[in-house]
Amino acid sequence: MSKPVVLQVGAYPDWDQIPLDAAFEVKRMFAADNPKAFLHVCGPDVRAIATRGELGADTDMITACPRLELISVYGVGFDTVDLETCRKRGIRVTNTPDVLTKDVADLAVAMMMCLKRNVAAADAWVRQGDWQTKGAFPLQQRVHGNRIGILGLGRIGTEIGKRMLGFEMDVAYTARAPKTNVPSSWTYIADAKTLAERSDVLFVSLAASPETRHIVDDSVLTALGPEGILINVSRSANVDENALISALAEGRLGAAALDVFDNEPALDPRLLTLPTVLLQPHHGSGTMETRRAMGQLLRDNLMAHFTGQPLPTPVL
Repeated sequence: MSKPVVLQVGAYPDWDQIPLDAAFEVKRMFAADNPKAFLHVCGPDVRAIATRGELGADTDMITACPRLELISVYGVGFDTVDLETCRKRGIRVTNTPDVLTKDVADLAVAMMMCLKRNVAAADAWVRQGDWQTKGAFPLQQRVHGNRIGILGLGRIGTEIGKRMLGFEMDVAYTARAPKTNVPSSWTYIADAKTLAERSDVLFVSLAASPETRHIVDDSVLTALGPEGILINVSRSANVDENALISALAEGRLGAAALDVFDNEPALDPRLLTLPTVLLQPHHGSGTMETRRAMGQLLRDNLMAHFTGQPLPTPVL
């Protein structure tokens, strides 16, 4: 019996690639010299697409696969998948939530700590000899007891909030409606601008959609203010990057920590010149433990589909 043909859009670690190759007939589009021509040849046989969150599956890719039944995303984000075309054609879509939630929240908190205490600059202060020649490192900002805003209280946002309890933070959040399963001390605020106005640190952790595109705009950044900090571990589309760069350059926003960017990894060069921004290479889920779990869940969804079992983590 022939194996189902799976189109692989991006590379995976060997611990995922080997079992994927064993279970399916894998067509590695990412390794092709001419991906478009490759897709034209193998597309008619493809029954599933294995992709990554940042790569997704666009209309052209889906259209080139007339037998497509499932798109399995390695990552929690699925905004790069053409869901409307999938709905029309009855194509199932899955992602890998939960297994990466806590690692992303950990990185968000680590970035807050790094900015508040200026850890990177303090390391350079020691390495460059400034401690010996210039004396003590300049005073920085306190972490504990801050007012925290969480823009989007889904899985990741909730985990960020839990971590704030240990820092004795004053937590507020936005969501579609007030949450009943969070500490009663957390304050619900309906809109992003008001949340920013009462926050020292604003975490962006909401899912990306057409409705949330640039929800963090110039007005939100201005409301956060010259002492405020923005931390984005969601999707770059949720923040107006041009407005963010301008706010940082003009001193209207105190600092930002970013794990996601427009056009990544080809960052806007202006970001590289700003001393008040902490840059990370989109590695919120970048631990060996989580990446192994993500790969397993991606394959579990593929196997479930082709053995007639319920999908573990369906999106559509």
